[in-house]
Amino acid sequence: MGVNVRSVLSALGDHPWLRRLGWASLVANIGIVVTGGAVRLTGSGLGCPTWPRCTDTSFRAHGELGLHGALEFGNRLLTFVLAAVAIATLVSAWQSRRRVLRFLAIVLALGVPGQAVVGGITVLTDLNPWIVSLHLLLSLAMISVAVLYLWRIDRDRPTRGGGPRGLAALAWATYAVSWVVLYVGTVVTGSGPHAGDADSPRNGLDPLQLSQLHADVVFLLVGLTVGLLLALSATGAGRATRRAVATLLAVELAQGLVGFVQYFTDLPEVLVGIHLFGAAVIAAVVTWALLSVLEGEREHA
Repeated sequence: MGVNVRSVLSALGDHPWLRRLGWASLVANIGIVVTGGAVRLTGSGLGCPTWPRCTDTSFRAHGELGLHGALEFGNRLLTFVLAAVAIATLVSAWQSRRRVLRFLAIVLALGVPGQAVVGGITVLTDLNPWIVSLHLLLSLAMISVAVLYLWRIDRDRPTRGGGPRGLAALAWATYAVSWVVLYVGTVVTGSGPHAGDADSPRNGLDPLQLSQLHADVVFLLVGLTVGLLLALSATGAGRATRRAVATLLAVELAQGLVGFVQYFTDLPEVLVGIHLFGAAVIAAVVTWALLSVLEGEREHA
C-alpha cells in the first residue's frame, strides 16, 4: 500500500502533532545547550579546529583528533537533528494555516542556520568568550520562542494583559531581569577556567567581581519573583498563573543553590553542566510564567 503524502502532511497540522513537534522543538533546543556545554566542559571546543569542515580536508573527525574531535563532531551532527525537528515543526505549522504559528516556526527554523553561523565564528575565533556568550544566548532565545510556540497552539488570540497594569509591568520586569541574569552568567563563564580549550582566551575580567554582580542580579530576580507571586495572591489570580510563577521561583532557588555550591567547590565540571541546564530551564519557565500572568490578566478583564 502506498503512502498518501497529502494525508500525512494534512495530519501534521492537527492539534496532537502541533503539540508533539512543539515539544520536540523545545527539547531539541534545550538539548543543544546541554551538549554544547559538554563540549566546552571537556575541553573539546576546538576538537574540530575549523569550520564548516572539521579539518582542512574533511567534514568528519579523524581518529588522530581523539575524543575531543569526536565530541565536537558529534555536537555538530546534532545540529542536523535540530534542523530536522525545525523543518517538521514548520511543515506542521504551515498545515495548521495559523499565521502566528507559521511565523514562530519560521523563527525557530531560521535559528538553526543562525546558530550554525555563530558557532562557526566561535571556532574560527578560537572560542572568543564574547562570541561563545552570544552563541549560548541565541540558543536560550530559541528556547523562549519554542515555549511561546507551544503556548499559542492552544490559544487563537494574542496574550495581552487587560487587568491591573502593575501585574503586567512586574511580570515584564521579572522576565527582563532574568535575561540580565543569564547574560551576566555567560560573562562570568567567559572569565573562568572552562574555556573549551586550554589555549582559548578569557575575557580578562575579574571573576570574583563578576560573580558578585551575578549574585546581586540573582537576588534581584528572586525578589521580583516573590513580589510577583505575592501580588498574584493578593489580586486573586488563578491557580494556573500562581503555579507558573511558583515554579519559576523554585527553579530560581534550585539554580541559585547549584551556583553557590559550584562557586565554593572551585567549579567542578558536573555542577557547571547542571547549572548550564538550569539556565536553559530558566529561559523556558520564565517565558511560561510571563505568558501565564498576561493571560491571567486578560481573563480577569
